Amino acid sequence: MVAAPQEAPLKIGDVARLAELSIDAVRFYEREGLLGRVRRTPAGQRQYDAEAVRRLAFVRRATALGFSLAEVKGLFTLRVSARTPCERVRERALAKLTDIDQRIAELQAMRDALARLAHNCNEPSATGTCPFLDELARPLGATDTPTSCCD
Repeated sequence: MVAAPQEAPLKIGDVARLAELSIDAVRFYEREGLLGRVRRTPAGQRQYDAEAVRRLAFVRRATALGFSLAEVKGLFTLRVSARTPCERVRERALAKLTDIDQRIAELQAMRDALARLAHNCNEPSATGTCPFLDELARPLGATDTPTSCCD
């Protein structure tokens, strides 16, 4: 029986280029345990394989969809098991979708408040100062919503 040919090890720059990441990002993901064990030469130079590139591509795609690194690790765990039912993966995807919808609602509320504040910059306050800056300088706890000048 003939052994399968061994693929040539990749250097960190090659992996970064193939995964479309910076070298610093590759090192970061390695430190975070997302690449598994990375071989090193006797001189300490990292040696990666094609699986490292695939894992980094997985990380890039998952983080682009809003998954945290901890969540990506969980997805890796599901990916390793060939018997993981799609339903478990779907549950995680739907939970992330709910999280994103909540963040969108929060961002929309921030946008609306900022638009109201910016609109008031057209009209100086009775003190002659900018209403936007006055609102930001208002003591915390006075009220959690913008004052009537900004509604």
